[in-house]
Amino acid sequence: MVIDKYKDIRPYSDEEAIAAFNRIARHPLLTQISAFLYPGKKPEELRQLIASIKSVNDFQSKVMLSAITKIIRDTSKTLSYSGVEKLKNGRKNLFISNHRDIMLDSGILQAILYHSGVETSEMAVGDNLITDPLMEDIGRSNKMIKVVRNTNPREFYNSSALLSEYIRSSISAQSSSVWIAQKNGRTKDGIDATEQGLLKMFDMSGSGDFCKDFDDLSIVPVSLSYEFEPCDILKTKELYISRRRKYVKSEGEDLNSILTGIMQFKGNIHFNFCEPLSQGEIKSCSELEKNEKYKSLAELIDSKIVSTYHLWKNNYIAYDLLYSSDKYNDLYTPDERDKFISYVTYKLSDVEGNPKEMEEIFLSVYANPVLSKEKLSE
Repeated sequence: MVIDKYKDIRPYSDEEAIAAFNRIARHPLLTQISAFLYPGKKPEELRQLIASIKSVNDFQSKVMLSAITKIIRDTSKTLSYSGVEKLKNGRKNLFISNHRDIMLDSGILQAILYHSGVETSEMAVGDNLITDPLMEDIGRSNKMIKVVRNTNPREFYNSSALLSEYIRSSISAQSSSVWIAQKNGRTKDGIDATEQGLLKMFDMSGSGDFCKDFDDLSIVPVSLSYEFEPCDILKTKELYISRRRKYVKSEGEDLNSILTGIMQFKGNIHFNFCEPLSQGEIKSCSELEKNEKYKSLAELIDSKIVSTYHLWKNNYIAYDLLYSSDKYNDLYTPDERDKFISYVTYKLSDVEGNPKEMEEIFLSVYANPVLSKEKLSE
């Protein structure tokens, strides 16, 4: 008997997914999901569609990707992307991106891959977002890998080792690419930085040869940027509270952030796929002392994400407002500046707290990507 040690964390197989589709189709909440995603259509149409699907790929193309496409169409101006041609050599990759929205970062990435003729990837998602059996069925039928987070140190170590093994085996066996965020949780302050602990997790399943182990993963840094930061006001509130005490999430907060991110207007969106890290780049990191290797590799990934991050006019306006400067005023018009000021005022109008400090935090969320690019060019 073959033991499937990844069974609890890996995406569903087609056979497992068919059983999940039947559970999803019968679930009472599907009526609300249908009304949200497909207003004007009868819930029974969605139930029949899901119950008729026989594979994970069909579920993605007929349900999930159509939902993402609708969200993009309804809540953004444009979606642009670059670098996809680098992925058409057939090799499976480990996509490491900055993380701005709980669901849309990976969802939009899947849509880009699909519409570019590149096989969609599996997606590593924290188990804190899998709040009930319905969410698990939808997620794991959509190529989701479950990342165990809230557990004791021993179990966390074991689950990290298992995740590391699974990701490496998926890519090495050329069975699937994998997407994972560069850090645990979304960037709240606009500063994108790869956690060294993430890279150490990848290395748990390695052979001990730093160069070979990371080259085998074919790491592709991905930068994603939204003209209007998803959940900007929610992030501002969290940062404001965090300056005063340890921030503790309230019940249902993740779901609220997911829904806010989906419904909020995002303006223009851009994704960029970088070249996979080269053997030479990885070798340069490997020549350092142990902990410095991971630090250097994290900085390498960060440099690629930051350098290709698309800055919008909002970012430059926020920088100039925050620092009372005119450094970037040739990149936007007075009217665009006034519109952004009105947006900031509107967003902060019903927020409790010190008004000046709240405004400073809100502006920094938009201004920090500019600072990151400036530091990179120093």
